[in-house]
Amino acid sequence: MTTIRTPPFSPSQTTCGSLLVELQRIWDEIGESESERDKMLLQLEQECLDIYRRKVEKTKKYRADLCQTLNEAETEVSSLVSALGENANFVQKEKGTLHDQLSAIKPVLEDLRMKKQERMKEFSETQSQIVRICAEIAGNIQSINSVNAQVNERDLTMKKLGGLKSYLQELQSEKILRLQKVNSHVNTIHELSVVMSIDFVKTIIEVHPTLVDPSHGQMRSISNDTLARLTGMIHSLKEEKLQRLQKLQDLGSTLMELWNLLDTSVDEQKQFEHVTCLFSSSIDEVVRQGCLALDVIEQTEVEVERLKVLKASKMKELVLKRQNELEEIYRGVHMDLDTDAARQTLVSLIDSGNVDLSDLLSGIDDQIVKAKEQALSRKDILDKVEKWKYASDEENWLDDYERDENRYSAGRGAHKNLKRAEKARILVSKIPSIVENLTAKVKAWEMEKGMPFFYDKVPLLQTLEEYIVLRQEREEEKRRSREQKRLQEQFATEQEALFGSKPTTKKPLGQSTNANTLAGTPVGRRVSTPSTRHGVSAGKERRDSGRGGTTIPPNYVALPKG
Repeated sequence: MTTIRTPPFSPSQTTCGSLLVELQRIWDEIGESESERDKMLLQLEQECLDIYRRKVEKTKKYRADLCQTLNEAETEVSSLVSALGENANFVQKEKGTLHDQLSAIKPVLEDLRMKKQERMKEFSETQSQIVRICAEIAGNIQSINSVNAQVNERDLTMKKLGGLKSYLQELQSEKILRLQKVNSHVNTIHELSVVMSIDFVKTIIEVHPTLVDPSHGQMRSISNDTLARLTGMIHSLKEEKLQRLQKLQDLGSTLMELWNLLDTSVDEQKQFEHVTCLFSSSIDEVVRQGCLALDVIEQTEVEVERLKVLKASKMKELVLKRQNELEEIYRGVHMDLDTDAARQTLVSLIDSGNVDLSDLLSGIDDQIVKAKEQALSRKDILDKVEKWKYASDEENWLDDYERDENRYSAGRGAHKNLKRAEKARILVSKIPSIVENLTAKVKAWEMEKGMPFFYDKVPLLQTLEEYIVLRQEREEEKRRSREQKRLQEQFATEQEALFGSKPTTKKPLGQSTNANTLAGTPVGRRVSTPSTRHGVSAGKERRDSGRGGTTIPPNYVALPKG
């Protein structure tokens, strides 16, 4: 009897047995031989083995694929952990099935992949901003829109990202500072343009178009080249401003000189008040709109030329006017100047036509400056001369007052004269010190200047010396007069004692009994000062003649009183 073989690893013995029984029955009906039956069973067994073999191979391949997938996942996890610089949440436990291991690593891998994408996005954005700002600083604005920052996927650590962000923050701060500097430079150029009436838009476009109207979301250029061009433009505009200011100041100075020469009315001067107000202004103080415009300079130049033409037509009159001013300065300080001769010479030069009137006027202006300096150096001495003159006048008045025997009468103004006499005596007592101080001042001035000090064409020291001599002689005359009066009174007393008193003739009220009316009594003389210099010679003659007769008998000898 033939043994029926069952396929190995039969999944269902019952089903396979039923099928073999059914196959055996069919073979019996057919009448198949045993050899054929064995052959067919061997074939069937071989086919079953092939099926099992293919299934095993397929299962092995699936296992290999799972192992490869697991290895790749583990490798990717390791790579991502290394790139991100983080510790993975997945920790490999004891060996389990491949499906268990894959199920455990899959969420970790997905999380790491998500973190990588987010980190890549941060790196890309940060690097793009860095590249964009660097391009702005470098001035490569055209390449900003085509920026494609390459991210190194092998190094996505937070340390590197932090370094990039720190660098980006520095660049952003640099950008802000540059933008502030650009805005400041633009504002400065605008202010300079307003002052000089220059086209601001045209000027700023020459530096960079984005400084006027940034388009397509483009910011103002902050490149080194732009900053350098802005700095250069500001320097150029400031130089231009300084040149215009200096030119207007020179024109303003010339205007004021011409106005003074031509006696220009205030209304005409007000038309150029915006120019003359700049005369003493510094460059930083000039900020008014259009005050340094070219048309202002041109108008001022035209006015200066017009006044120069007018000045040329009135030059002779101006020269003579300046000469009058010079003479007035000399006259005011009592300086020696032959005005008639100087004026005649000046007129002759003008009429000859051989001299430039502008040079002549400039020469007179120089003389006026020197005359003012000399007048200033003489001021202190002149003030002392005036004080001396006043004291001398008061001395002369006091002499007249004291010779008046009715000075104490109850007439009108007697009390005022009395007060004046008291002040005059104090002032007269100071005359010697006044003259002494004045003499010292004059000598010091002459030593410093190396020239004599003239006062009304006479050396002041000579006048002072003559004054001192005359005053001494006057004091001597006063002393002799007092002595003579004393002798006369003594003589009259002695005569009265010998012959008895004589009736006195009563004079009408108000008639002076001044002793100076006696024959031979010298009349009081004025002492010469600079204001009375012409009376010096006459005073000498009176002094010589005043030493004549006397009423005392020649053989009179004063007897000693009992």
